[in-house]
Amino acid sequence: MHRVVVLALDGVYPFELSIPVRIFGTAVGPDGEPLYEVVTCSTDGRPVATSADFTVTVPHGPEVIDTADTLVLPPFVCDPVGDRDWLPDSAAAALRRLRPQARIVSICTASYVLAAAGLLDGRPATTHWNNAEHFQRTFPEVKVDADVLFIDDGQVLTAAGVASGVDLCLHLVRRDHGSAVANRVARLCVVPPWREGGQAQFIDRPVPEPATATTSDTRQWALGQLHRPITLAELARQSHMSVRTFSRRFRAEVGLTPVQWLARQRVELARRLLETTDLPVDRVAAEAGFGTAASMRQHLTAAIGVAPTVYRQTFRTTGAAARTS
Repeated sequence: MHRVVVLALDGVYPFELSIPVRIFGTAVGPDGEPLYEVVTCSTDGRPVATSADFTVTVPHGPEVIDTADTLVLPPFVCDPVGDRDWLPDSAAAALRRLRPQARIVSICTASYVLAAAGLLDGRPATTHWNNAEHFQRTFPEVKVDADVLFIDDGQVLTAAGVASGVDLCLHLVRRDHGSAVANRVARLCVVPPWREGGQAQFIDRPVPEPATATTSDTRQWALGQLHRPITLAELARQSHMSVRTFSRRFRAEVGLTPVQWLARQRVELARRLLETTDLPVDRVAAEAGFGTAASMRQHLTAAIGVAPTVYRQTFRTTGAAARTS
């Protein structure tokens, strides 16, 4: 079983600390068997003060990092701009215990720990948008992208602020076990099943007033029509609005244009069909509303970086490995 170790440093933020166990701990296989074991440790095995008015007791010391397949670092209270101790000696010693083949994940400003340890040198990485400029100045050898939710660079992964840690953990479940498992985890946790890493952090985006949130029924309707072309005018008619009003309200609610949102839903449907069916690529393209395999290839490559056949082969191989492990 894949072991996820969560390293809680002094001043850890409770919400982010709980993300790995909530997401990975919910993932189960076809027979209900757990797919991950999640354990929490501190640098010395002692209770850890949080950023709130309580302390958490963890059952393990740093020795469990020796057994980690994935190590997750939640953020902790350490003003990145004012403080200089981004890598406490105890944290540095803990990180040295990680096996070479293990993955390491930072959430929010825990990226400072990875950067200070040299683990992000020459790599693309992200952090909370509010600290991105300082992060880049402090670690110029890191390729900082402040406009994304998370970055997957193979064995080293970084998430932006707070809830993007949920997105990254779901991404890892999807990467390890496919969309069906990840989507079930998302449903049980009542969170969006997929926000791709390249989606913007939506910095300072105002939340629409509830009275203006009127396109949800149309979005639900569109999900049942993905196999065919859907025009903007048709979407607007479903919402009983003019095209201009619909487009404005849709973007306020979703953060995307209707065309962008439809493209993402088609990509998600195509991924699901590629993972869970033996339909030919041409048929998958038709079912997802891309029309042609060439069009679907273009969209999938732009969204996830691989062609449909490569994506299917990767997840079929992953699934086979998961069933035999």
